[in-house]
Amino acid sequence: MKINRSTKLSLRFCTEAKHAELSRVLDEYGRVVNLFIDDFWLDCPAKGALLKPIVNSVDTWFSARLRKVAAREAVDMVKAMKALSGNKPIHRGKRMCVSSTIASLQPAKDSTEFDAWLHLQSIGGVIVDLPVRYHKHFNKLRERGRRLESYIITRSSVQLCFEVNTGPKKVVVTAVGVDTGIKALASLSTGEQLGRDLPDLIAASKRKQWGSKAHKRAQQTIRQRMDEVAKYVVTTADAVVTEDLLGITHKTKQRLSKEMRRSVGVWNVRYWLTRLEQQCEWNRVSFHRVPAAYTSQECSKCGHTDRRNRNGEYFECCECGYSANADVQASFNILSRFLSGPYGAGCKPATKTLMSS
Repeated sequence: MKINRSTKLSLRFCTEAKHAELSRVLDEYGRVVNLFIDDFWLDCPAKGALLKPIVNSVDTWFSARLRKVAAREAVDMVKAMKALSGNKPIHRGKRMCVSSTIASLQPAKDSTEFDAWLHLQSIGGVIVDLPVRYHKHFNKLRERGRRLESYIITRSSVQLCFEVNTGPKKVVVTAVGVDTGIKALASLSTGEQLGRDLPDLIAASKRKQWGSKAHKRAQQTIRQRMDEVAKYVVTTADAVVTEDLLGITHKTKQRLSKEMRRSVGVWNVRYWLTRLEQQCEWNRVSFHRVPAAYTSQECSKCGHTDRRNRNGEYFECCECGYSANADVQASFNILSRFLSGPYGAGCKPATKTLMSS
């Protein structure tokens, strides 16, 4: 199986003159893209129709090659916004996406301080060489994958993409259900609860001023903890089953208090599920989602569903009297829903990783 993974190299080692030149290029790129957006808004051409008369219609010092790149991005932005909201998009000049015709990563053979130069050419009489250093994540992707010739350049970094061949997925012998929550980030159908320190991390983040360096560090700590838990979960089974929670915060303003909405925002369930899925892909583990409705209210023993069954973190069936931790109980239902329902067709593992009775 082939997957794409990206990594960022910092441009903080550039001199002030190089930063100023890069900013000038990005500012002009944003202006040119916006001019093309104005031209394309009423009648958007196909990318194949971006020939010389259209590309040269904008007054800029950019080369024809970079003008075409800007025109193609304008086409993508116009089509995307017309499909979503109908509002004319605006390019802020914060980034530009280019290929090997504009940018290339060249080894820094004569330098002991830097590993490579980001070489920008065909801009319009301007050649810029920006120094970069490799890091652990970049080296890991370079060892296992093939670097694609695409670059996302911002004022502070360049993002590179690698294609990694992970091989075929593992044969599913064991499967584990994962319930996602704020009290415990991941409750497994094995009975384990991971990320019980998440409430303290969320509280620490909420005490910081939003947007401050302290707040960003607190948010990074939460994401790092999520990464650690995701890496552990994929070691427990050959298939991971979780709830589909990507729309959990949709239209919740009237149903949740302001304080709870802040907690949910810091919780960042989308980041957690994305990282869990990415770890599954990297480790050749199957990843599945099932509907989340009533997983925490349904009794795994008798099947009785009632919201009175759950009281906080405690679950006790009002029909048969079965009791357990509510989140672990939910993870059991998530796995059972996958194995016994239509969601698990074609995937019946030899061993069910379930909580003990």
